[in-house]
Amino acid sequence: MAEGPATSRWWRSVRGRTTLGATLVVAVALAIGAISFYAILSANVQGSAQRAAEQRIDELGDRLGGPRNPGIDELDDEFVQILGPDGSVRSASEDAREAQGSTPLPVSDDPQTMTIDGEPMLVVSDDLDGDQTLVLAVSMEDDAETLSTVATLLAVAVPLLLLLVAATTWLVTGRALRPVTRIREEVDGITAERLHQRLAVPASADEIAALATTMNGMLDRLDAAAAAQRRFVSDASHELRSPLATIRQHAELAQAHPGVTSIGELAEVVSDEGLRLQGIVESLLLLARLDEGAGRRAEPVDLDDLALGEVRRLRAAGVEVDGSGVGAARVDGDPRLLGQLLRNLADNAARHARGRVAIGVTPADRHVFVTVEDDGTGVPADERERIFERFVRLDEARSRDAGGSGLGLAIAQGIATAEGGTIVVDDSRWGGARFVVTLPLAS
Repeated sequence: MAEGPATSRWWRSVRGRTTLGATLVVAVALAIGAISFYAILSANVQGSAQRAAEQRIDELGDRLGGPRNPGIDELDDEFVQILGPDGSVRSASEDAREAQGSTPLPVSDDPQTMTIDGEPMLVVSDDLDGDQTLVLAVSMEDDAETLSTVATLLAVAVPLLLLLVAATTWLVTGRALRPVTRIREEVDGITAERLHQRLAVPASADEIAALATTMNGMLDRLDAAAAAQRRFVSDASHELRSPLATIRQHAELAQAHPGVTSIGELAEVVSDEGLRLQGIVESLLLLARLDEGAGRRAEPVDLDDLALGEVRRLRAAGVEVDGSGVGAARVDGDPRLLGQLLRNLADNAARHARGRVAIGVTPADRHVFVTVEDDGTGVPADERERIFERFVRLDEARSRDAGGSGLGLAIAQGIATAEGGTIVVDDSRWGGARFVVTLPLAS
């Protein structure tokens, strides 16, 4: 697959930043290592030269310690002076006479480094009998050349090693990012119309394969969400089109045959279907607000008051309702939404009950359980999750007036989720359906 301009720029940018970062880190590490190595080597060379000079001056002191200092003229290729108590040169080796003449070398308890006749020398001294002082100067030119060679090698090796690291990092980064770039290009080519496409998962079983698997999982969720949205739009359009078609049919009938349909009948149909339209639109707006998490208040709500209100409402409609299981319980939530939750469950139970409905509120530990059950036909086990989907009716043969719009349970689940709770359905004590809402108690 050919790289586009954006992909190429991203590729070069990531590789460049990675290579630069790795090179800088290695450069700092190498610089610290080279400086430390040179400092340690220099200290070791200096220490070795001092120990050798001190050992040599001890040997010369034993040899020349007599009162006449015999044999100092016989010293070859050594820089030695014997100084008197007044600091003057009493005798010196041939090299010392040629380089210093009668000028005495400095005397100190600690070794000193100085340049004599253009050559670096290490000067040490030792006391002899008769208040005389033996002074020895040892050449350090070989040591200086060794350190210079090491410094040159480091100055050449460090940049070469950095170039090697940069080239290796560039190649390794390119090889590592190539699968990421392929995944990026494939994902970039997946649009809303091509959500069915999936990424090829490499067989390497590494982080790249895990990334591709994760991206495929995300695409699965997006595809499912898009399919659900399309299904929702289709169902909503169908639900809205049905009352509109009814109003239009009656209006056309009244217009074509004024004597068949009276104004009162037409007004009644328009009013009923208008109320139905209003209910669907309000339900859709409530679901949209629940999805967005907006418009929710949090205040203390007595669930027992809401439950007893539904008991009274259903009894007034002629439904036999058992409210003996309602206990005192308070939660933090939106009273309007919680009231809608209980009303939807109560209406659903009344719609499917043969004659009995029971509503209960039971606090336990830090939660409260709201139960709404009926003695109807119940919900099959394999349909207990699907009934909370939008526009779902298990009995498709039932009329829309009897079965509702198919949004009540979806709204109930949305409210329960928004309030930090859950809702499930199982069998009631009479064989019908029992809905159980679990909510956290007020703190």
